Amino acid sequence: MSGFSLSDLESIVAERSTASPEKSWTAKLVAAGQPKAAKKLGEEAIEAVMAAVTGDRDNLTYEAADVLYHLLVVLKIAEIPLENVMAELERRTAQSGLKEKAGRQSS
Repeated sequence: MSGFSLSDLESIVAERSTASPEKSWTAKLVAAGQPKAAKKLGEEAIEAVMAAVTGDRDNLTYEAADVLYHLLVVLKIAEIPLENVMAELERRTAQSGLKEKAGRQSS
C-alpha cells in the first residue's frame, strides 16, 4: 500500500484549485461553481454504483477514485476541510450504529 492519503489529495486539490482553469481540471470545476462540481460528483457516484452492481472490481476501483477526488473538490468549494469530515466519522464510530439509530428513533 502506498503512503498516499486523502489528506495528500486534499492538498493537491487546494493547490490546483488556484491554477488557470484552462490548464487544470480542478480549477475549471472550482471556477464553474458548486452546482457543476456537485453534478460531476453525482455522475461519478452513479458510475461507481453501476460498477459495484455489475461486480466490475477494476472499474469500481477507478470510479471510487473519481468519487473521492470529486468529493474533495465539492468540499473545497464549500470550504469544508477534510479534517471536519474525518472528525464526524470519528464521532460516529465512537458508538454503535444500532445504538445511535435507536436513539434517533426515540426522539
